[in-house]
Amino acid sequence: QVTLVESGGGLVQPGGSLRLSCAASARIFGINPMAWYRQTPGKERELVATITSGGSTNYTGSVKGRFTISRDNAEATVHLQMNSLKPEDTAVYYCNLFSLVTRTNYWGQGTQVTVSA
Repeated sequence: QVTLVESGGGLVQPGGSLRLSCAASARIFGINPMAWYRQTPGKERELVATITSGGSTNYTGSVKGRFTISRDNAEATVHLQMNSLKPEDTAVYYCNLFSLVTRTNYWGQGTQVTVSA
């Protein structure tokens, strides 16, 4: 069983920064791609950023140049550095691990990010 625990959300003013972290319980963390998603009420969960086991990254267009995803395989953690935050970044952010072995998605409990003056 894989457990993902996010931290680092909160309230920040527009233009500010936050760093989200996700700690995984699985020893298989290092071989699996990781991602951050976000969701607002009434909308589908949106993919924000992905990172492969080798460190290759991809971002949705609205966050390119502002967000950076990174991972530490030894510590089984993944981070999302969010800079130049905008009110439209307000959402619950979820950590995701996709198991290449079981073809299963695992999710954290989510952490609220609110960007408001």
